[in-house]
Amino acid sequence: FFARSNPTMADELLECVASISYGKDSLAMLEVIHQNKLPLTRIIHAEIWATKDIPADLPPMVDFKNKADKIIRDRYGIEVERVSSDYTFEEIYHRIRKRGKYPGKMYGFPNIIGSWCVSELKQKVLKKHQTNKGIQYIGYAYDEPKRHGRIVGNKKAPLVDYKIIEREAMAICESLDLVSPIYTDLARGGCWFCNKQRLGSLRFLRKNYNYLWQLLLKWGSDFDDRCNTFKRDKTILELEQRFDREDRQQRLF
Repeated sequence: FFARSNPTMADELLECVASISYGKDSLAMLEVIHQNKLPLTRIIHAEIWATKDIPADLPPMVDFKNKADKIIRDRYGIEVERVSSDYTFEEIYHRIRKRGKYPGKMYGFPNIIGSWCVSELKQKVLKKHQTNKGIQYIGYAYDEPKRHGRIVGNKKAPLVDYKIIEREAMAICESLDLVSPIYTDLARGGCWFCNKQRLGSLRFLRKNYNYLWQLLLKWGSDFDDRCNTFKRDKTILELEQRFDREDRQQRLF
């Protein structure tokens, strides 16, 4: 069910790079490339670090990525290249702004829209390691039409080309034992310090990985200013107070 209408490809390409997030769509994309004998020379992943010693992924995701790398290497014969910024989230968080709306202030937590962390820690890194002369494979599913407008230039989306929807992408991952814990054991995927996550995910972090929650609180106390909220109108310290009140109320009942 992978092979459908074969998209037009150039016969000779300098480099064909697949960018993966370890989510179902990007991992299924590798199998679709493999099944349809599309050219593939490199597989890259933007690895983000919270600090020099603490990754942005929660421990179950760290373990899964190591497992997935072995499966990918054995099945496709390509080593996943994990590429990272020269800076950690913590380092840029404490960086002092030289211009803009708040010169002299620390960067602090990113805005909900237009996050500096996406640009600094992911997009710049991928751009540095991707090619403009070959193909850039991206893991967009066929039933994600809002994202299809980004498939321009030398970008190709094999799941779109072969009409693979998200449900089918998950089935592919299940068949290869490549189902990420974000679909089973974790409250969400992505960076554990992301301020776009829902309150339920933050409660999960606080309860199950309190040492990471304490680091979030430390960052919040390093930037004691109302102009640097974590969730729109709430600082991370105010969220801690809220969660603490909720815990005490639950214990009463």
